[in-house]
Amino acid sequence: MVFAFAFFIGCKRDAALVQQPDEALGVAPKAKMDVPVVTCAEGSTQVSINLQVCAGTTGAPAGFSIQWMTKAAFVANGDVWLASDDLALCKGSFSGNANLSRYNLAPGECVTVNVGEFLLDEGASTNCDGALVCGTDYVFRAFAHANSSLMRSDFTANTGCGTLACEGGEGCTFTQGYWKTHGPIPTGNNTNEWDVQSLTLGTVLYTDLQLQSIFDTPTSGNVLISLAHQLIAAKLNIANGSDPSAIAATIAAADALIGDLVVPPVGGGFLNPFITPPHLTIALMSYNEGLIGPGHCN
Repeated sequence: MVFAFAFFIGCKRDAALVQQPDEALGVAPKAKMDVPVVTCAEGSTQVSINLQVCAGTTGAPAGFSIQWMTKAAFVANGDVWLASDDLALCKGSFSGNANLSRYNLAPGECVTVNVGEFLLDEGASTNCDGALVCGTDYVFRAFAHANSSLMRSDFTANTGCGTLACEGGEGCTFTQGYWKTHGPIPTGNNTNEWDVQSLTLGTVLYTDLQLQSIFDTPTSGNVLISLAHQLIAAKLNIANGSDPSAIAATIAAADALIGDLVVPPVGGGFLNPFITPPHLTIALMSYNEGLIGPGHCN
């Protein structure tokens, strides 16, 4: 009986060590990352919202995550966030540990993230990469990722931002996501809506199947691919009857930059994100999403 009692006491002590190792071993638990600050940024469109994420005094060297819901869904859920494993909850992870990542934030450093049809770059991933809904309010929150020294931060306060009002009539534009899913290899129940069988990017002519393969290729840190996605969409919009006047100069500049580079996976062309300004890609995206030009198709 004495042995059994001693064994029981020993098990309880070992269990306590397993459940509370830091306190039992006299080690203070890790501190947390500072909560970042999330605000609505300029440049939102009918189908996307720009968010600015700023790190606190600890920085966010491992990056951060963002969650979002429509305000209507949030209110319908009793002003409570859906569970993190609920497939209806939209989430984006922005790792600061990935090669060429722009999300390893120093203390006080800020970065802008376009939520909608993401310009996915190194370290970014999401379960909701489609366009947002025009004229709709959304709720966002974020937290800074843990690293080897600090635990992940608490969530930020909720931030509300909205897409621009629904507009767009004859000659309106569609996003690159629309054209990707309505091409020669359509997705789901969609049909091929392309009015062309080939397009020129830079000085190189591509067939419609080659253009579809470019759409289907992740950017993976290659600015040439993200630029091509938006350039193809802009040219498809114009072929579909959209007014090109607001974007003609940008298209010419993009073609000049691409030159004879052959876009992956058709070729091995590459533009480095650290030496290639993103303004052309952003301008083309603004046209395709309706921020400039005739407006986005509803």
